[in-house]
Amino acid sequence: MEEEDKDSKTEEPTTKRLTDAEEKGNFAQSKEMTSAFILAMATLSFIMAGSFSTKRMMGTWHNIISQIHSIQLTIDQVQGLLAWTAKNILIILSPILLSIMLGGLIANLIQTGGFKMSAHPLKPKFNKLNPLTGVKRLFSKNSVMELFKSLLKIAIISWIAFTTIKGHFPEIPPLMGFSVEQTFLFLGKVMIEIMLKVLLMIVFIAFIDFAFQKYTYTENLRMTKQQVKDERKDTEGNPQIKQRIRTVQLEMMRKRMMAAVPDADVVVTNPTHFAIAIKYDRNKHEAPVVVAKGQGDIALKIREIAKANEVPLVEDKPLARLLYKSVEIGQVIPANLYRAVAEILAYVYKLKGIAGKGLVP
Repeated sequence: MEEEDKDSKTEEPTTKRLTDAEEKGNFAQSKEMTSAFILAMATLSFIMAGSFSTKRMMGTWHNIISQIHSIQLTIDQVQGLLAWTAKNILIILSPILLSIMLGGLIANLIQTGGFKMSAHPLKPKFNKLNPLTGVKRLFSKNSVMELFKSLLKIAIISWIAFTTIKGHFPEIPPLMGFSVEQTFLFLGKVMIEIMLKVLLMIVFIAFIDFAFQKYTYTENLRMTKQQVKDERKDTEGNPQIKQRIRTVQLEMMRKRMMAAVPDADVVVTNPTHFAIAIKYDRNKHEAPVVVAKGQGDIALKIREIAKANEVPLVEDKPLARLLYKSVEIGQVIPANLYRAVAEILAYVYKLKGIAGKGLVP
């Protein structure tokens, strides 16, 4: 059943589906990518601040050991010593801790495409309290895969650490003649070498894992054809309702158009196929305006209303066809048709015994 459902999801996830998933805190994220950034920033901080931290740590120990014999175990002195020690430990660790936090933040920002927050993951999910669900999740395919990756990483890191330390075996015996600070510097150098080698391995794994997570994320969000139709119906509205709204809008527009015919100056006809009602009011417009137009039954209705209201009908087949195709209702006559329309209006005004309203004869 699950295979059939998976096979039916043939459509790419829509923008809305991706947005809904992100709003629920669901992103294509790779733990390996986050680990790579954290390790990279930690390594960088060790390289830049390792010497400082080592010297600071040695100075702290030296001060504690040198003063230990003179410290009175009073509350004030013990509190002062603890506060001073805590301050120094914070100074020693702060570069590393801050760099690790920055690495984690950068990794998440890159994977989520910016700073995005969602309260959805914080909602309590009582089904997780079910022991059976927890056991299933513990032995799920994803959990087994994560366990395998963790064991593989531990094995590779152990091998890298062993081979690196083995390469420095000849340098270990002379350490007995080194000071504590020199010994720590040597250990720090070896540790940075191990971290750099591990970092290369983690980066390689991170790119592969992120590509896999991205692919899995998209696959899980794929949709069936029916889901795409339902989503389009939800976002754009039911097609039947939209058609009904368009029909009502057209009917209202037709009624307004027919109501404007009695006030028109002339109706240009084809004579039966097209009818275009024109009105010229130079106080409102610089040129005549089409107040109504139609073909077939609508053209017949316009002519009937015009006759009933004694609006002149003028037959001009080419002009009627051009006006119907090139001019919308409420638009002025274009310049290339202005003279032809002006002649018709001048003729109509002459029949009515009205001055030309500024139109050319």
